[in-house]
Amino acid sequence: MDGTMKFLERYFFNPTLGQKIMAFALLPVSICVFVGATLRRAFSPTKQYKAAIVSVGNLVVGGSGKTPLVIALAKDYEPNCAIVLRGYKRKSKGLIVVSHNGRIVVDVNKSGDEAQLLSQRLPFATVIVSEDRHKGIEKAMKLGRRIIFLDDGFRFKCNKLNILLRSQLQPYYSFCIPSGAYRESPSAYKTADIVLNEGKEYSREVVVKNPTERMLLVTAIANPSRLEQFLPTIVGRLSYGDHSFFSKERIALEMEKSGATSVLVTEKDEVKMKDFGFPLSVLKLEMVVDPAVYSAVRDYIGRYQQYLPQS
Repeated sequence: MDGTMKFLERYFFNPTLGQKIMAFALLPVSICVFVGATLRRAFSPTKQYKAAIVSVGNLVVGGSGKTPLVIALAKDYEPNCAIVLRGYKRKSKGLIVVSHNGRIVVDVNKSGDEAQLLSQRLPFATVIVSEDRHKGIEKAMKLGRRIIFLDDGFRFKCNKLNILLRSQLQPYYSFCIPSGAYRESPSAYKTADIVLNEGKEYSREVVVKNPTERMLLVTAIANPSRLEQFLPTIVGRLSYGDHSFFSKERIALEMEKSGATSVLVTEKDEVKMKDFGFPLSVLKLEMVVDPAVYSAVRDYIGRYQQYLPQS
């Protein structure tokens, strides 16, 4: 595992004594983050849109299943829905329409890995990346979309159904960053419309597509240890920072050293590696979600029926 990733994963979720001391030394900074996030939530204006907006988010840094849940919820509303997300670590800036009317119009470098995966898994949806989610929503509406899913949209205030995910892997301390893994106070769970707990209201199921006898695991995801329960036998592993782009040469070297016959990747990482020419085995993730969640989303969207296209 990449040294920085290994340090951060342990620091946030299973700290050593030295890391615990560091966390408490950084508490003044964490308190400033907590105050800033609390004030922003209290005093930022709430924008109103004539659209049904469903936000999927979490309070903890790193992956909790936001994108797979968006895919699971949004597929029932194609082609009338749009997905808006930041496009973290993409090699572009500003607002970009990634896909529209069944056509992907930019590559993974401009879209980022999550947006490219969303475009492939939801081929008839509209996918938009924008650091400013409000501009993304407005663009989606200009394109005629009145059902909008926000991937990681908890912090953005507008009329929306607020869904928060709480994964089984919980931070060691209930502090805001940098002393803990929370983006804001854990008390913010109380402000969500729906809180989904992993293992109760949702779970993840993984199957391996195109497995081979000797697979090298290559990942660029947050908290890669969460894959352990799903992994088949592998001959080695190579971990990059979350959302990082890969080095073809480094992977080729690791494949040669380990005698790997394929590279085992997540779907999010597959979109960045499909042109490398390596045999790929893919960890295909599906979310199993409590049916009550689908009903709640359907009921919420139904409140905006007057703004939705008539079939």
